[in-house]
Amino acid sequence: MTETRTSEQSLPPVADRQAWQARIDELRVKEKAHTRAGDALAAERRRLPMVEVDAQTPLIGADGPVPLIDVFGGRSQLIAYFQMWHTGKPAAEQCEGCTFSTSHIGQLSYLHSRDVAYATFCQGPWEESSRYRDFMGWTVPWFSVPEESVDRLVAGRHFGVLAAYLRDGGKVYETYWTTGRGNEVMAPSYGLLDLTVHGRQEFWEDSPEGWPQHWDARGSQFKQNGRPTAQWPRLDAGHDDDLGASPGGNHGSHCH
Repeated sequence: MTETRTSEQSLPPVADRQAWQARIDELRVKEKAHTRAGDALAAERRRLPMVEVDAQTPLIGADGPVPLIDVFGGRSQLIAYFQMWHTGKPAAEQCEGCTFSTSHIGQLSYLHSRDVAYATFCQGPWEESSRYRDFMGWTVPWFSVPEESVDRLVAGRHFGVLAAYLRDGGKVYETYWTTGRGNEVMAPSYGLLDLTVHGRQEFWEDSPEGWPQHWDARGSQFKQNGRPTAQWPRLDAGHDDDLGASPGGNHGSHCH
């Protein structure tokens, strides 16, 4: 194994355990305040009004058209991530940010135990986008959003939205949505990196001088060697990334 050496400039100062723990104890007070502030925001979020959405808005699934209300699978709530898509483009050119987010979602039983369903609503056509889902090995429920349903669901926003819905009998309501850094709740990799001494290693971070910072916040942080990072293990395992798309297709919306 090749030994990895770290520059002295990227090393924190060394302290004895007592002094080190004292600094962590100081930080822990701020961390707990941050947690309580998040709890307060969640409480406020639970008290927001809601807006009705057409429960019969059609989506496309494996067996054809599916009304929005059926995506709940009988549950009272639904979380949906709106995955961006570049129609006609190969897997390597699909949205690196959406791939980063969706690649973290797997085990849904904890959501289901709280009566919450989860689904991906993809901007792309079913044939192409479902092949991408299969290539990536994702198991979450997957639906394509036909053009006729975009305005009803996206409502002037862009794909990349993370939205929450509530079902009341035959009616469906949107209760919350977020995007951008709000989507980081989907990706525990970022939370774990924030615990490390070098952090996310992105240019925008406030890090000591000499700390490694390699990535911008415009998409390259989710890519490696020209592809979304999460695609490489799938290719290395021999999975086919052919989406059956015709070359030179039109782009969907730009990744954010």
